[in-house]
Amino acid sequence: MRVLFLLILAWHGFMADWVHANDALDSVPYVPLAKGKPYIHVVHDGRSIKVQRIQKPDYELHGYFARSVHECPPYCLQPVSPYPGVRLVGEMELFEFMETDLRKGSGLLVDTRSAAWFDKGTIPGSINLPFTAFHPSNGYAQTKALLARLGVYPRPEPDWLDHLLQYVSLGQGEPYNAKWNFEQAKKLVLWCNGPACGQSPQAIRYLAAMGYPIDKLGYYRGGMQMWQFWGLATVVADVRSGS
Repeated sequence: MRVLFLLILAWHGFMADWVHANDALDSVPYVPLAKGKPYIHVVHDGRSIKVQRIQKPDYELHGYFARSVHECPPYCLQPVSPYPGVRLVGEMELFEFMETDLRKGSGLLVDTRSAAWFDKGTIPGSINLPFTAFHPSNGYAQTKALLARLGVYPRPEPDWLDHLLQYVSLGQGEPYNAKWNFEQAKKLVLWCNGPACGQSPQAIRYLAAMGYPIDKLGYYRGGMQMWQFWGLATVVADVRSGS
């Protein structure tokens, strides 16, 4: 009887360990973001969002972003680089950006699509600044408000010295801009619907024309199409959960 009792205790102990081990395995994504990186957390609209891939081995992309043929123009394949010197960002680089500059507040992830597209679903941590907001024809007040969100502010009315400094390279070789102060400009990663979307490339060119430091501009060419292709979590307007 005593032997039977000990066997029952041992069995219960084994089962408890087995269940615990399997629960631990269940908590680890079957499909991680990368080797050794199961997921990351990103703050979006004040809430923490878990960014991971869809845990379905047979997941397939459907709908708009699964289509390979779109009318061109406007949906023409874009160059890998939208502007000389702009850093090119893939998924791994974007994960790193999310965990460093975005988390510290020194960087912004910018969805340059229209508000209607943004509301349908966006990459966690993104803010919506449509590419049209960067157009040089926009008024001073609108441009000032836009750049303030990026850490850029107007300089006082330029005098003769300011005009002279426009032609002089200062510090790290960055040209002096008499109109805007880019000293605290945030690092940006801009994106739109994918390789056949010209909105983020155009926004980058507009920023470059304003004098935004090129080394602080990044381009995620894959955009929403490749983000969804890899089954990565998105955020829908007012529904703060991965999908």
